[in-house]
Amino acid sequence: MEKRPSYFDRYETVAFDRSESGILTVRFHTGGGPVVYSRANHRDWVGAFRDIGADRDNKVVIITGTGDEFISRFGWDINVATAQDWDRVYWEGKQLLHNLLSIEVPVIGAANGPATVHSELLLLSDITLASENTFFQDKPHIPFSTVPGDGIAAVWIDLLGPNRGRYFLLTGQIITAQEALQLGVVNEVLPSDQLMPRAMKLAEQLAKLPPLTARYTRVVLTERLRRLVDDSVGYSLALEGLGALGMIAPQQ
Repeated sequence: MEKRPSYFDRYETVAFDRSESGILTVRFHTGGGPVVYSRANHRDWVGAFRDIGADRDNKVVIITGTGDEFISRFGWDINVATAQDWDRVYWEGKQLLHNLLSIEVPVIGAANGPATVHSELLLLSDITLASENTFFQDKPHIPFSTVPGDGIAAVWIDLLGPNRGRYFLLTGQIITAQEALQLGVVNEVLPSDQLMPRAMKLAEQLAKLPPLTARYTRVVLTERLRRLVDDSVGYSLALEGLGALGMIAPQQ
């Protein structure tokens, strides 16, 4: 196994650590601290997920945040004034979830705190754990008059069902970790200091599977999700962009 793959140093907002048994921990951050969501994060995730999936020395992947937040702050730094401005976001948004679901080894999501921005990145994991201080919300969309078209709607409606999912998105509802457990959104809720040890324990268990069993099980378990994302996200992102342009267009 290569000691340190080159992509480990490629992304300024993603930190990587891999154990001897092939468990890759992927930690999102901004400047080494909690994520302040920006274009750099969005861009980095696309490439990072592609590289993770292509690296066959990865046996299990754990995705988490930094400190006591998954992602709950944002400083979106793109001016969407034209269709050309949105085009890059549109392309990245499609590739982001496609590349995540194309990782062909088991993925564990470890929500280390509030997940109010891009929570679908955790919820598309095969196993999702949450610390007791975690809560979920879709903060960047309806509360800011933005269409939830980047995959958040497809994933949450799939998890909660159509009525609860639409309510969650339209009202800015907050769902606590315990409520998420009861709703089947997460699999376990743990004290903060036990979150990563539990994620590592589950990962070590999965890393012992024969490699092809682990890889092909991930493919089987994500087949329907890949279809869901491929069928909906491109169109939804286009509508999100139109909505954003509509907010800045001069009134006729």
